[in-house]
Amino acid sequence: MHLPTLRQLQFLCALADEKSFSRAAEVCNVTQPTLSSAIKEVEAILGVQLVEREARGASLTRAGEATVERARAILSSAADLVAAAHQAGAPLTGHFHLGAIPTLAPFLLPRTLADLRASHPELRLYLREDQTERLIEGLRNRTLDAALIALPWQAGGIETETLGDDEFLYIGPKEHKLSTAKKLAPEDLTSEDVLLLEDGHCLRDHALSVCSLSPTGNGSNVGATSLATLVQMVAGGLGVSLLPRIAAEAGVTAGTDVAIRRFDTPVIGRQIGIAWRAGSPREKEARMIGDCVRKTLSDRAADGAGLEARV
Repeated sequence: MHLPTLRQLQFLCALADEKSFSRAAEVCNVTQPTLSSAIKEVEAILGVQLVEREARGASLTRAGEATVERARAILSSAADLVAAAHQAGAPLTGHFHLGAIPTLAPFLLPRTLADLRASHPELRLYLREDQTERLIEGLRNRTLDAALIALPWQAGGIETETLGDDEFLYIGPKEHKLSTAKKLAPEDLTSEDVLLLEDGHCLRDHALSVCSLSPTGNGSNVGATSLATLVQMVAGGLGVSLLPRIAAEAGVTAGTDVAIRRFDTPVIGRQIGIAWRAGSPREKEARMIGDCVRKTLSDRAADGAGLEARV
């Protein structure tokens, strides 16, 4: 039986993604005639038309869509085979695709990457910063090997390991009444304009839960795109907010005139964890990267000891 090659399946998947023979050929680093010929060969092998060739591009037939779905699974399995072979020889060598949510990436990855480069010089780490749901999807479709996310987070077919806790701190304008109050509890924020990140950020959901706030907000209903923007909005007097300690320790409030306080009873707003696809041959490596992140958290806490003077 004559079977399509992995390279031909890669061409087909690229065409499905790009919807253009020329763009797909560019992505695959081949000429357009080479790619077009390969697609025709696959159609001949399977005995069915997979692609409708149009003046402005290409689209998949129903059979093509079904074939691409199976082709992606085959390519992913082949990638797992290569990864398992590499891991059997030496862990954390070759390519590794790591995702991280935006409220962790800038505060954890710089030091973690430096440590990984020093201890595993043959590792080629590719990074993707995105919101949790899209990172989980990346794990499922095998475009990511592991992802740094905030826990708890339940997702079928995904395994996680907790790396550490992240305390939530109060942040507000220095002249705000809560900034100088004798006592401070999360419930004190329920009557204030609490600034949050935009929908889709898991930190928003954690903050709402900690303060028992309505998802619609209590006043300003203004959503920030990043923690840095959130800090600037607080500094501008638009409201108060919650700030992960890991971000405060990394200096996200540097240069701003804001007050940072711990709550009288420390609030652990979220846990930091690493996630991977259940059954992944790169689980061992994901856990090794998790250990490196755990060390970064410990080092960051030691470096941020001076933060206590501000809170």
